[in-house]
Amino acid sequence: MTEKEPGFDTLQIHAGARPDPATGARQVPIYQSTAFVFRDADHAAALFNLQEVGYIYSRLTNPTVAALQERMATLEGGAGAVCCSSGHAAQLMALFPLMAPGRNIVASNRLYGGTVTQFSHTIRRFGWSATFVDFDDLDAVEAAIDDNTRAVFCESIANPGGYITDLDAIAAISDSAGVPLIVDNTTATPYLCRPIEHGATLVVHSLTKYLTGNGTVTGGAIIDSGKFNWSNGKFPAMSEPEPAYHGLKFHETFGPLAFTFNSIAIGLRDLGMTLNPQAAHYTMMGIETLSLRMEKHCANAIKVAQWLEQDPRVAHVTYAGLPSSPYHGRMAKICPRGASSLFTFALKGGYDACVRLIDSVNLFSHVANLGDTRSLIIHSASTTHRQLTEAQQIAAGAAPDVVRLSIGLEDPDDLISDLDQALG
Repeated sequence: MTEKEPGFDTLQIHAGARPDPATGARQVPIYQSTAFVFRDADHAAALFNLQEVGYIYSRLTNPTVAALQERMATLEGGAGAVCCSSGHAAQLMALFPLMAPGRNIVASNRLYGGTVTQFSHTIRRFGWSATFVDFDDLDAVEAAIDDNTRAVFCESIANPGGYITDLDAIAAISDSAGVPLIVDNTTATPYLCRPIEHGATLVVHSLTKYLTGNGTVTGGAIIDSGKFNWSNGKFPAMSEPEPAYHGLKFHETFGPLAFTFNSIAIGLRDLGMTLNPQAAHYTMMGIETLSLRMEKHCANAIKVAQWLEQDPRVAHVTYAGLPSSPYHGRMAKICPRGASSLFTFALKGGYDACVRLIDSVNLFSHVANLGDTRSLIIHSASTTHRQLTEAQQIAAGAAPDVVRLSIGLEDPDDLISDLDQALG
């Protein structure tokens, strides 16, 4: 009789969390230590040569962060994971081993505004570039990939509009081109969607959002599927001798964990985008209730979205959980447990009506975040997507007449009442 794989609810509590061997502490301790003592000179040398796994310095590895990494890899169904200081840091670290001057990525035009800015401007300082494409147009995605493309990037559920990406179709295109598909799974979380099961090579997260769930932590994570052939000639950082480690070849040496080891041994070592152990501890505690929270988030979101859709002051609602959404059918394949709780709605009164609404809510918090237990509201065009052109804002689902909601865990009737009075 084969052993049954534990369910998600069990794994979100137990994965990566063992009683502390020194004290028996049941919760993962916060190892607030910069460095770790070596047993002897040979032990130290083996660690620095990547011949043995262990703890050296908390910029690289830390027991609390390692526990979170194991939990994230387990929940996403990956071979390994690396945690870092923010979601934006996770995106750069995911690209770092893959890219070189003159190389490009093909990215969805429906992305968080900060990601569009990072890919449009910041990565150009490294000599990288991005081509933005409508990922509903599969022919356009395929046509945008050229000999210098080194990754395809999208969100499983796009921020801010809540659009759902056909990951299987995009993965097939990426595989055919011999490049990895990187999926930002922040809005969905692994409870609603597991991109690796749909062909993703790497999954990135902002731990800041639903995973921690209470607006206390900034953090990021990269989960490695362990399934990509890094020795296909396009990724020398993964397949060729690494001078800093005496000619070690990451893919040849570490196999399915090649990307994970490279991101720790080189990415964290040199970029220093480290997640602190206290933040890792908070995130692990948040993940323990992830499934319960996501079910409530989704139930609240559908109720609020249904009310908004019927309100005469509202032009349209983008929530994929609504039968009227063009992405509703895709939900059953990509995220059958629900469409998360992030979506937008447009007001017939345009930009000015959006501003009045923002200034009139009482229960909703006007902040630049999402995935909190509290319900949040923001006018993306004047804040998170402000750096974009109006055409880019519209393509991203953040037009000037649009407001973004992140529905929390309150009583949904109270949320509807607050929106009703604020709409005037």
